[in-house]
Amino acid sequence: MSILDDKRILLVVTGGIAAFKALELVRLIKANGIHVRVVLTESGSKFVTPLSIQALTEDKVYTELFSLTDESEMGHIQLSRDADLILVAPATANILAKMRAGISDDLASTVLLATDKPVFVAPSMNVRMWEHAATQDNIGVLIKRGVEVLGPDVGAMACGEFGAGRMCEPAEIVQHVLSFLSLNKSLEGKTALVTSGPTLEPIDPVRFISNRSSGKQGYAMASALSKHGAKTTLVTGPTNLRDPSGVKVIKIETAADMLQACLDSLPADIAICAAAVADWRVVNNSEQKIKKRDSGSVSALELNENPDILKTLSQLHSNRPDLVVGFAAETENLINNAVKKRKNKGCDWILANDVSETTGTFGGENNLVHLITDKGSEEWPLMLKEDVAIRLVEKIVKEIER
Repeated sequence: MSILDDKRILLVVTGGIAAFKALELVRLIKANGIHVRVVLTESGSKFVTPLSIQALTEDKVYTELFSLTDESEMGHIQLSRDADLILVAPATANILAKMRAGISDDLASTVLLATDKPVFVAPSMNVRMWEHAATQDNIGVLIKRGVEVLGPDVGAMACGEFGAGRMCEPAEIVQHVLSFLSLNKSLEGKTALVTSGPTLEPIDPVRFISNRSSGKQGYAMASALSKHGAKTTLVTGPTNLRDPSGVKVIKIETAADMLQACLDSLPADIAICAAAVADWRVVNNSEQKIKKRDSGSVSALELNENPDILKTLSQLHSNRPDLVVGFAAETENLINNAVKKRKNKGCDWILANDVSETTGTFGGENNLVHLITDKGSEEWPLMLKEDVAIRLVEKIVKEIER
């Protein structure tokens, strides 16, 4: 018996031209042994008929909020929760706005407001509607609430324009759904804390000390932990990355702020310190912009060491996470320096990576790491940072299950 055989998906089909793809979606979902039930909006029925969907699902198609028959057999609250996942495809700008605002004026929006299950949306709309500030704001809020956004793709549209707004192809959507439903939720009930990105240490109101960290590896770690069921908090310095779905995100600037946010987020079962924390802060930072002198000289900056977040978390007497993982970003003597760092910090594991300029690790998509534990080290092949995160979480799962 497949792990997918007892899974159930509620597909919400709204009124976009891509609604015709819902039939292929239903076919592919059922081909993988998953039961699918459909809620069809009034506008969605202008593009695809309830009868055609019913023929494929072999189940009733739900359209009306105030149907006595539906309410006696399957109330909208039960409908919203009698599924492992809710998929909105196509997701129009209208339904996204309703979801963000909590509007429930039809069956689809009421179901989405009443559910406590994971929600995936596949946006489909004109490029100008997709790029509008209102839509982007709505998407940002939904992501923070844990909604998974699939796409949209870039391409030619039915209206004759070209750009972002095409709904992902059904096969791609189904692959995301299958990956989610097949995922091992073995970290459910666990809490995780991840640090990411650079910190900014002010020199004056317009200048600061920082580094080239993009935050991509830490964000990938937080996402992987959350997808495996862990209640995850991400404490991050400034980045250009979209908040990972289902993760509580705390945004900070300085190392001191990051440390305090981490301590406030305890207790946690797992802590991964992936942030590139600035080693020093400016003691004599100015409240006004520092001006150049006529002589061309500049004022000397007095520096103090920043708090060591990894060491602090590793050596806590109470509330220490069961597993503390750090990163050793090095440009030389990679393994030796990382082994010394693990011992000095007191953490359980260290991921050592070469951040020399030629590697492209800082700001890049790939990472080449060595995992160092008290049992020795193992080199991982060059892989995407998302794959590094997945592999590390798999190691964490095995460690916790021991």
